[in-house]
Amino acid sequence: MKLEKILSRVNSLEKNSFLKIIDNIISNEPENKKEINKILSENINNLKEVDNIIISLVFDLVRKEYTEIIKEEFVETTSQIDILVDIIIRDGNCIMKDDWFYKLYEKEIKKISQKTAQLETLLLDNNTEIDSLRKRDYIIYKKCVFTAYFNDLENNRDPKITAEELSILLTLANELQLSQEEIKTINYLVIPPKKLKLEDLINELKTIGVIFYSKKNREIYVADEMVRVLRGLRNKRIADKFYRRFLNLLREPQINYVCRKHNVDIKLPLEEKIKAIINEGISFYNLLTDELHKEGTNLTDKKKFINEIWEKGLDNTGTLKGITLDEKIDNLILYFNNIEKDEKVGISNEGYDKLLKDLNDTFKELNQKVRHEFELQEEFVLKGDYLLDFNIKPRDILDQLSKEEMNVFVDKYEIKKRGNFAINILDAYKDAENLFIENYENIGYRNLNELKNNGILIKESELGIKFEDITKSIFLKLGFNVDEKLKKQLSTAKNKIDILLNLDDDGVIIIECKTVKDAGYNKFSAVTRQMKSYIDLVNQNGYTVLKSLLVAPSFSDDFINECDLDFELNLSLITASSLVSILEAFKESKHKQFPYQLLMKDVLIKEDRIIKAILK
Repeated sequence: MKLEKILSRVNSLEKNSFLKIIDNIISNEPENKKEINKILSENINNLKEVDNIIISLVFDLVRKEYTEIIKEEFVETTSQIDILVDIIIRDGNCIMKDDWFYKLYEKEIKKISQKTAQLETLLLDNNTEIDSLRKRDYIIYKKCVFTAYFNDLENNRDPKITAEELSILLTLANELQLSQEEIKTINYLVIPPKKLKLEDLINELKTIGVIFYSKKNREIYVADEMVRVLRGLRNKRIADKFYRRFLNLLREPQINYVCRKHNVDIKLPLEEKIKAIINEGISFYNLLTDELHKEGTNLTDKKKFINEIWEKGLDNTGTLKGITLDEKIDNLILYFNNIEKDEKVGISNEGYDKLLKDLNDTFKELNQKVRHEFELQEEFVLKGDYLLDFNIKPRDILDQLSKEEMNVFVDKYEIKKRGNFAINILDAYKDAENLFIENYENIGYRNLNELKNNGILIKESELGIKFEDITKSIFLKLGFNVDEKLKKQLSTAKNKIDILLNLDDDGVIIIECKTVKDAGYNKFSAVTRQMKSYIDLVNQNGYTVLKSLLVAPSFSDDFINECDLDFELNLSLITASSLVSILEAFKESKHKQFPYQLLMKDVLIKEDRIIKAILK
């Protein structure tokens, strides 16, 4: 769940710890101080009083400094921050009841206890099956952790690992290619964790601003933006669900090769081995640079392997960008992270719900499987809105199906089998109209790349007409009479009105649609001439223009100011995103037709005011 949305769910007291940290960062001259000052000076120079969107923007600008603050927490030996962070960054753990969080914590403590006992036995047993070099690595790292922690006793000080010592240990662990789980297990073998109380855990995470906690709902929230920060600190470059998607593209011998390096039983079923690799916290970057490849594999072959995964496995067109191996890996990581950040789901929300219903009808055990995979609390989780709050999208659900199950599903619903089954299934559940509405802003911005990523193939020359068509569709859904017959009757070869809303009693609203690339729409003189001619045309035919509206993805500040000063046009501006938000609220309201009077007040229409009014 996005930070902005979480901030709207919790009260001011529950935001305090987080806002205090951000305030402290701002007062200490962060790298992006100028940009932050500009944002705050344009609003209110106090985070407690600004809009949640502004807080999200500020957090994005201080992310680097915030990461350094959290990094310091890992030095505190008794904090168990690594255990807690590993829980909250897993897919599906961004919203949790506090008792569920504590159950996961207890499970983690128990698992650590079992793993440290097993590792201690392995290190003492001369006949163990563990690779001798790997055993040597474990012993070396364990001795270093022991020395770093207990060397303070020699100087009559409390034992702890300093920031400098931790830095050296991390370098050593990286050189020995230890996974996060191997590091954690050895650390806790030397310094066993003590089970803490729930309130202590919540306070620890709240104090450093990592979670928000609603006492009223007894619910923990972790923002998507925060998860990405914490993943970086745990050396996880991509979400587990994308790691799984990648590993599912590999052959079993490749999976076994990685398992042997990290003491994972290769006799386990393939699905269990893939899960173990992810849970071990094996670096995705190290996996691609070294751990997947046999000794002696040259750079050319490693790059060729990644290109094949990109083109054949992930079904992308063109070669993966990057000249060096590092550049290719960085671009692959960027690809997965961009998918995660994208709020679009690839199919419409209605299409997602229908897909989930059909999947549930076909595979009765899928609900339990998804619950288990994403550690979800509710009994029935196959609901689109619910899953999207956890950033779990249609493709993530399809990734839970085996090849045999995919085959059963495409046969049952007569979906084409040529090519990638997952992509074919998503194509079959696209609801074109709703998908276009969800991508309305991208169409307005003429963002062809984003549209392609979201499953919409359209020519650039068609974007203007499509933007107009979607605007018509939205106003129809709002209950307006989009009068095509009257529009055709009034329009001339020189003056062609985009959209005309007939309010009866000889009153109409004229709507003009404008697309714009990147920057806000700013052609004031051109649009005012156009709108004035439309108004004259309508008045000459005996109708009254009650309002004129201009719809665009965004507007420049100068354009808004000029509209404010023009008293003749009675022109109001509305952005594409505002119009979609108003439509979503209208669906939940009691109104059968949108009260057009709400469009009469503002120059730049404020969606918050309108949404509040129609939901009363």
